Amino acid sequence: MTLLLHEQFLKRAIQKAAESVSKGGFPAGAIVVKDNKIIGEGVSIGNMLNDPTSHGEMASIRDACQNLKTSDISGATLYASMKPCVMCFGAAMWSGVSEIVYACDMKRVSLEYYGGHYITEDISAQLLRPITLTHVPELEEESLTIVRQWELSLK
Repeated sequence: MTLLLHEQFLKRAIQKAAESVSKGGFPAGAIVVKDNKIIGEGVSIGNMLNDPTSHGEMASIRDACQNLKTSDISGATLYASMKPCVMCFGAAMWSGVSEIVYACDMKRVSLEYYGGHYITEDISAQLLRPITLTHVPELEEESLTIVRQWELSLK
């Protein structure tokens, strides 16, 4: 897929992050794309739902699976405003996602947002079907702006 198409879909994931914040959630959003079509979208409102697993990535994978009436979305790409945590990475693996494209890298935000430090690429390398991780730094500041605004709102 071209960088331009990646950026187009990633901008939608970043919009979902802004939507998440507007709903009182965490500043992360995600979409799932297959055959160049959005098949799932999600926001990070687990705090509102009393569900610690309801991250944007998890919600977008659930939405995609429900929309396609399957638990196997092999070949799909997950676009995330922030690099997914290990839980969301695991869900991507179990659902068959082949690539994760993200804007904001873990190193740019608090380790609290990830439950600690780990290298997702090292985890991926150990999988039977490794997931390609693609960072799009051109959109990192756009995603980080939403994170920083959310952080300021907490003070």
